[in-house]
Amino acid sequence: MPDHAMTPQTLPQWLQHHARERPQAIAIRQKRFGIWQPTNWAAYWQRARAIGIGLRALGIERGAHVGIISENRIEWVLAQLGAGAIGAVTVGVYATSPAPEVAYVLQHGDCEIVFCEDQEQADKVLETWQDLPKLKRIVVIETKGFRAYDASKVIPFEALEALGAKADAGAPDYIDKLVESQKPQDIAIIIYTSGSTGKPKGAMISYANISAAVPGYAERLRLDTSSTTLSYLPLCHVAEQALTTFAPLQYGMLVNFGESLRTVQEDLREVAPSLFLGVPRIWEKMHSSIHIKTLESGRLNQILVKHAFAACEPFALTGPRTLREKLVFAFWYTLVFRPLQNFVGLRRARICVTGAAPIPPKVFMFFRTIGLPLIEVYGQTESSGGITGQLANDVKLGTVGPAVDGAELRIADDGEVLVRGGMVFAGYYKDPELTQRTVVDGWLHTGDIAEWCNGHVKIVDRKKDVIITSGGKNLSPSLIENAMKASPFIKECIVIGDARRYVTALIQIDFDNAGKWAEQKGLAFTTFRSLAEHPQVFGLIAQEVENANDTLAPVEQVKRFHLLTKELDHDDGEVTATMKVRRASIHAKFAAEIEALYAPQSTAA
Repeated sequence: MPDHAMTPQTLPQWLQHHARERPQAIAIRQKRFGIWQPTNWAAYWQRARAIGIGLRALGIERGAHVGIISENRIEWVLAQLGAGAIGAVTVGVYATSPAPEVAYVLQHGDCEIVFCEDQEQADKVLETWQDLPKLKRIVVIETKGFRAYDASKVIPFEALEALGAKADAGAPDYIDKLVESQKPQDIAIIIYTSGSTGKPKGAMISYANISAAVPGYAERLRLDTSSTTLSYLPLCHVAEQALTTFAPLQYGMLVNFGESLRTVQEDLREVAPSLFLGVPRIWEKMHSSIHIKTLESGRLNQILVKHAFAACEPFALTGPRTLREKLVFAFWYTLVFRPLQNFVGLRRARICVTGAAPIPPKVFMFFRTIGLPLIEVYGQTESSGGITGQLANDVKLGTVGPAVDGAELRIADDGEVLVRGGMVFAGYYKDPELTQRTVVDGWLHTGDIAEWCNGHVKIVDRKKDVIITSGGKNLSPSLIENAMKASPFIKECIVIGDARRYVTALIQIDFDNAGKWAEQKGLAFTTFRSLAEHPQVFGLIAQEVENANDTLAPVEQVKRFHLLTKELDHDDGEVTATMKVRRASIHAKFAAEIEALYAPQSTAA
């Protein structure tokens, strides 16, 4: 007789638990054709187990690997939890990845089945089918365009679910027994790193890792059963997994899947989640959209916004406010900040989070000033999520806060962050040597350089990215780059300076904001290139660089820069799927432009 009172230890066990304890409570809402469609815990479990049994019917055994290539949607988690229910391991693939990257992850990850969102994703797999000897079948979620598909290779998601549901009805105890026999040390998911310095690495995360990680960041993010979130960042990234499956399955939170990545802003306004996670680029984009809205709103509104920020920024980081500060904020909240919070859809947020990369301090302060409880967190795939996080009422600007509960953290003599605890991952798939170099005596070597700041951790940069000028000065490129990206007109900045006399940069303009500025000035342009090459745009960016330089030490200041004439692109190998710059690729591709920045005859700023 199974013990239904046992404490769940794996994600499928938690799903099974909620289905039994609160079957009618809403677990997921999926927006389709403008309508939010709810799924309760009972249906979530029923559908996931049907997918699991369907996978068994296709020959998937315990320990096998199942790939998923899709934007965030309910079918993603149904596939993940269905695979998990039969002891299979999920391998996520970024939907933006070109066919060669898809093939690499599926081949290296030994995937036997791959779920594809649509024809576009399935075509990437079919194109490289000959390189995937272990692949048995493609499961397609949206079958438009597959009227004449090869049934020996492709099966619709609906057909797989129907196949499993029929088998489940005939043997209802089958899945329950499989799930109840699962152990914490079982691998839950393999998350491939973005591969900014080489081929992606498959980090194996066990259910025990997840159980150890969740309580720490749940405390820092104030998570409980009433928490709601919008799932939109890639589910093959550990941060989104943490807030779509890891924590929601343990705490019984409500997860919302929007219509698509293109409707995130609209979906946010409709959902008004209690928790919102954004990478710095998302916060920068929101900041830019508000900047544009302010420019369009007229002189009076611009003056009001300026006065509101001047009045409230001084106490944006502090804890309990004085009566005077409360009254000042209430006045400006009603007049200015409430509409801005509504505009970005975060008026009901109890906590807002930024992570995955450093955020420009100016952007961070902007959102804190308008009243959003934004905190910065730090973690890695290899730590199953969060390691540190700022405290909402004790924010030290430029830090990522103290370590979360359960994470033992120290900084080595060379400045590298070392972490120990149950959240440290199970190792890299098929690479025991790299695992041994990464985890030494239980300590995860993160590769990040940091320093202490009154008990809070301040991340300096990636160990491999720190540059040393020809004068022997150690510089953090991300610090300089973030200072530049605080400008609404600068979308990307890549700092150069290793073994050089001074610092230079390759800069990519923000096309929307720079374009709006150009229109207001009456400047003619047609393409990204024509805008970037306009002399007055160069002058605009030169002024923004000068403003950013004022916040930096002389040795850190950008002396010259080159404006890129195209947007950095994943398909061109310039950035990863998570939009991290591939520095080696950029240095090679723009070698001539970089050398020109150091040539005496250069006319660059």
